[in-house]
Amino acid sequence: MINDESRTETYDPNAIIDKWMKVWEELHVNEALGLVAGHDDLPRSYVVSMFPYPSGDLHMGHAEVYSISDAVARYIRMTGANVLNAIGWDSFGLPAENAALKRNLHPREWTYANIETQAESFRRLGVSFDWRTRFHTSDPEYYRWNQWLFLRLFEAGLAYRKEAAVNWCPTDQTVLANEQVVAGACERCGTTVIQRPLTQWFFKTTDYAQRLLDDMKQLEGKWPHEVLAMQRNWIGRSAGAHIDFAVEGRGEPVRVFTTRPDTLFGATFFVVAVDAPLADELCADPQRGAFEAYRRQAATATEIERLATDRAKTGVNLGRFAINPVNGVRIPIFAADYVLADYGTGAIMAVPAHDQRDLDFARALGVPVQVVINTGEADPAETWVATHGDGRLVNSGDFDGMTTAEASAAITARLAELGAGTEAVTYRLRDWLLSRQRFWGTPIPIVHCEDCGLVPVPEAELPVRLPESGYELRPEGGKSPLESATEWVSVACPRCGGPARRDTDTMDTFVDSSWYFLRYPNPDYVEGPFDPAGVARWCPVDEYIGGREHATGHLMYARFITKALHDLGLVSFVEPFTKLTNQGQVIMNGKAMSKSLGNLVNLQEQIGLYGPDAVRVTMVFAGPPEDDIDWADVSPTGAVKWLARVWRISAELDGKSSGEPDIELRRAVHRMIADATTAMDDRRLNVAIARLMELTNLLRKAVDSGAGPANPATREGVEALVRMLSCFAPFTAEESWQRLGHGPSVSSAGWPQADPGLLVEDSVVCILQVNGKVRDRIDVAPGISDDELEQVAMNSGKLREHIGDSQILKVIVRAPKLVNVVLAG
Repeated sequence: MINDESRTETYDPNAIIDKWMKVWEELHVNEALGLVAGHDDLPRSYVVSMFPYPSGDLHMGHAEVYSISDAVARYIRMTGANVLNAIGWDSFGLPAENAALKRNLHPREWTYANIETQAESFRRLGVSFDWRTRFHTSDPEYYRWNQWLFLRLFEAGLAYRKEAAVNWCPTDQTVLANEQVVAGACERCGTTVIQRPLTQWFFKTTDYAQRLLDDMKQLEGKWPHEVLAMQRNWIGRSAGAHIDFAVEGRGEPVRVFTTRPDTLFGATFFVVAVDAPLADELCADPQRGAFEAYRRQAATATEIERLATDRAKTGVNLGRFAINPVNGVRIPIFAADYVLADYGTGAIMAVPAHDQRDLDFARALGVPVQVVINTGEADPAETWVATHGDGRLVNSGDFDGMTTAEASAAITARLAELGAGTEAVTYRLRDWLLSRQRFWGTPIPIVHCEDCGLVPVPEAELPVRLPESGYELRPEGGKSPLESATEWVSVACPRCGGPARRDTDTMDTFVDSSWYFLRYPNPDYVEGPFDPAGVARWCPVDEYIGGREHATGHLMYARFITKALHDLGLVSFVEPFTKLTNQGQVIMNGKAMSKSLGNLVNLQEQIGLYGPDAVRVTMVFAGPPEDDIDWADVSPTGAVKWLARVWRISAELDGKSSGEPDIELRRAVHRMIADATTAMDDRRLNVAIARLMELTNLLRKAVDSGAGPANPATREGVEALVRMLSCFAPFTAEESWQRLGHGPSVSSAGWPQADPGLLVEDSVVCILQVNGKVRDRIDVAPGISDDELEQVAMNSGKLREHIGDSQILKVIVRAPKLVNVVLAG
């Protein structure tokens, strides 16, 4: 409890929580009108925060993102829109499985207990969710539709299975996406990740690479520039040429992609990814032992390590030669780990003079370096620094003297004439690897039959439920947990009726979160993954709030799935999230909060000490949404004192207003309303709170003197303050609104509107200077012209006094705020 020394009343921020939670629930204050269907004429707005994972109770990061999103949702609702502010839980995943192993529980027990804890904490934090939207991705009623969507993509050729080298975590015994590997280690447990060949399921995100790029035009100015840049880099569109190199002793040529066909004459060797089947095929018998040893060595490095530019280059000569198609030169073929099997064709032509990685390899293995672009820089064979820039061709036969642009086109045309190449575009983006060797996830709805092959589970048999018993969460031999459920695995083939086996992988949880926002409008819908009427009414999402760390994971996957659903005729739009707001991280003493560092701040303890409103205000006021918040640098104490002042002022206006309104006070109040409104529209929430704090100070002075508590302008200002405050501190605002004599809820009162007439200034102060020094101040009309202002200024006695007999060189006029007289000497 906070007791202002100058007042006798006590503000208890926790005493009012249960009261207003009950009122909001009874009045359905936070529910969207006509959730699936209705005839309201209000504009609709759909606000979604990236939904939480139930790893325990809410933490400080949750408090930040939901304080931001709730302020946005409440503001939009108060400006007159029908708002859907949805909530659900991303409840499948590895943490629940690991927790279950430690506690000897079923993952469901741990997961759903945490969900109930978080749900109660959300309520006590005052987040204005429409609880009718609630669902959990681990509910069979939800993951049934994961399986349904998988089958639709499988039918469309967008889901397929192949063997690939994958990131494997030996501790968690599962495949990891590239986004889940940090500095060569598993992001969850910190174990060093290894490469392992496995047959896996993929979604063909590469089929949508260009559309993912092109449709970013819809997001410009609405998504953070950095996120769009990260996605463009991740997709990595490259234009160039495909070139076919004949290989001695092989009937078919090997195709490579290059962005620099102009450097073809500088190719002095050829590289194949060490883990590509092609490397094994091309290896000559005398080199077999060296190649096998090198391949085993390369398997211990992660993909990220292999691509590191500062890593020493290694490789092995395969004892074979490729033929350069434009000059017939034989070049040796190497296997190396700095080329990846599933990037492009898994093979490259190496031009060491003009590519630093190739040059480093050439230096390490003693391969010749041939300059073919004269850029005016030093010889790479002497400096060991590759020249990447444009210039004119040398050592390139008929193409000598051409610019790089001219030569690229001409050499590509020559390749086409020879039947050895063509123009091409490639992408860095790779297909989405979605198989996981874990239990707590959506089972993949495919049956493996020796006679029929891959057979989809019939739709009528969905969901394929997880087994309730007969499995081991950590079986021997690194098997998938579902493999150990022998009774569950054995099944009759849906096509021929013969013996078959279920697929024992589960889906990446990014599948769960790639379409969840489509189900919120009607989570009980049973005819499909989402209700078409609800989606038509609310989607796409108007305001999406979450962390920038999802830029190349979740956000990319959600965009891909939305486009695939559009192509299947299931949705009418191609982008899921119209506007994106990123929030920063809550840290402590400059570091991420963690138990191991001993700097963890407990959210519930903070709420118990200061109340939910003060924690919310502190989060939002600390800086722009995208900035990190160091909890060591902020304190909810100041927020509590401010909220107590608002609460106390509201009680001091319990009588009726009387007399004429103080016009200057009204002007000041309406300027604050206008400033706060602009800040909210721009999502500068911290600036909006700053304006509310200034307004509080203004009204405190008005109550204590001058206009007084009974003046209509004072009441108008306090009511406006409380209405705006409800976006950030809903409990305090509701209590203050009631103390002002109004019924619940303050959110129904709407956002106050600034009177344009009160924003027009009758006069402004103009500064009069002589040689840049202030000599006088005068009041002038806001619309005064430069000529009029100069005449008025020259009539100022103080100005004339400082000019005296000096020569005036010039008069600088910036109406209506400045006149500067420049004197000679």
